[in-house]
Amino acid sequence: MSEPPMDRRGFLKGALGLGALAATGGALAGCAPGTPGGPGAQPSKLAKPTASAASAKGQITIWNRSGDLFKVFDAAIAKFREAYPNVTVNHQAVDIDAKLANTLISGTDVPDGSFWDDAKIGGQAEHLYDLTDLIAPYREQTSPYKVSVNTVGGKIYGVPWDLDPGLLWYREDILEGAGIDPASLATYDDLLTAARTIKEKDPKTRPIHLDKSPFLGQLWLEMLANQQGTSLTDAQGKLRLDSAEYRRIFAWIQTAVKDGLVTHAPYLEPADVNTLESGQQVFVPWAIWWSFAPQQLLKATKGKWRAAPLPAWTPGGARSGAMGGSSFVIPAKAKNPELAWLLYEFLCFKEPGYTAVYGPNSVYPGGLSTSIPSYQPALDPAKPLFQPIEALGGQDLWKVAVDAAATIPAAAPIPWWWAQSVDYLGNNVQRLMEGKMAPDDVIAESAQKIQRNLIDRS
Repeated sequence: MSEPPMDRRGFLKGALGLGALAATGGALAGCAPGTPGGPGAQPSKLAKPTASAASAKGQITIWNRSGDLFKVFDAAIAKFREAYPNVTVNHQAVDIDAKLANTLISGTDVPDGSFWDDAKIGGQAEHLYDLTDLIAPYREQTSPYKVSVNTVGGKIYGVPWDLDPGLLWYREDILEGAGIDPASLATYDDLLTAARTIKEKDPKTRPIHLDKSPFLGQLWLEMLANQQGTSLTDAQGKLRLDSAEYRRIFAWIQTAVKDGLVTHAPYLEPADVNTLESGQQVFVPWAIWWSFAPQQLLKATKGKWRAAPLPAWTPGGARSGAMGGSSFVIPAKAKNPELAWLLYEFLCFKEPGYTAVYGPNSVYPGGLSTSIPSYQPALDPAKPLFQPIEALGGQDLWKVAVDAAATIPAAAPIPWWWAQSVDYLGNNVQRLMEGKMAPDDVIAESAQKIQRNLIDRS
C-alpha cells in the first residue's frame, strides 16, 4: 500500500503499516504480560528517578518516526536539554512499524524510549516497563480515554501523549448556499437530513465521506463507538460488537449508502482530494488530523473548510470520540529507562515541554494542529498552544478541539489483536459501505471470526 501524503500523523503511518503488527501478534498470542525473563513473570516496574535536574546524568537513545513530527520533537528535545544539561539525547528517526516490535522481542539494541501507536502497545506489554507508579501523579489530570488505552491488566505501559478528537469537517460555503446552519447538526440523523438537502440542490454531490481503507474504516468505526461509550471489547477482553451501539452505526451507514449520500474514497488519495475540491464531498466526520488536508493538500477549497463537534448518536450524547493516537513506551531492556522517563515526563506533563511540542516552532510557525495534548492542564481554551488556521478561514481550531475532547468517553484497553481483526471487521465494514452486506451479517460474521481466530487462540 502506498504511503499516504500525511507523514505528521504517526498513527496513520502505523495504520497503513499494520502488517508489521500482524506479523508479530501471532507469536505473542499465547503470552501473558511478563518480563522477557519468562512466561507469567511480572512486568518490570519503573521507579521514580531520585536525581534532580542538575544531577541527572547519562545518555539515552530515543526513537521517533521520520518526517516533520520528528523535527518537531527534535526542537522540543532541545528544551529538555536546557532543563537537564547533563543528559545526552540521541534522537533517531526510525521506521518504528518495521523495527520496534522485532527489536523488543529480540531484546537486542533496544532504544531507551520510543514513540508508538496506542493500538500496538497492548500486544507488546510484556516487553515494556510498567509505568503505573510514574503516571500516578498525572493520572487524574490526563484524558480518561488516553489512560484506558494505555492500560493492560490494570497496569499502564505507555506515557500518554496526544489526544485525537473526532470532529465534523464541512464546507462552509456549500452549507450557506443550502441554507443549513452548522449548529443544527446536533445528531447523525440531522447530518443525513442536511446531506439530503444538499443533494437535492446539486444531484452530483455525494456529501458524506466514507473511507475505502479497511483499517481506517475500522479505526473510524471505533471513534463512533467510543462516542457512545463502547468499543470492540470490554475491559475483560469480551467481544461486544453485537450491541445496540454498533447496530446504530451500521444502520446509519446503510441508510446513507442506500440514499446515495456517500462518497466512498481512499483517504486523501487523488480520488478523494478531487471530490473534496469539486464540492462532491461536503462532510468529513474524522479525527482532528484531517486538518492537514486544507493546510497542505486542498488548493481550490483552501479557506472554505471548517470544523465542528461531531453530531451525537442520541440527543444530548457525547459530541466526540477518539480516533487513533500515540504514546511513548520504555522497553524493559532499556539501558537508561529512568532518564527516558524524565524526557517523556517533560514533553507530556511539564512546561515548557508540551508547549515546545505544540506551540509555534520552526516546522509549524502556527503550532502543531493535528492533535492536542492528552494532559488536561495543557488544554486551556483561552490559552491556545496553536494559532487560528488560515486554511480554515481563520477558525480557532484549538477551542473547537478542546471543547470536543472534553466530551470523549473513557474506553477499554485496546486488545493486542485489534489490527488483525481488520481482516474480518474492517473488510466487512467495507462491504457494508459498498451496499453488499447487511448490518446483521457484518456483526454476526465478524464476531464469529474474531472470536474463533483471535480471541479463542490467545
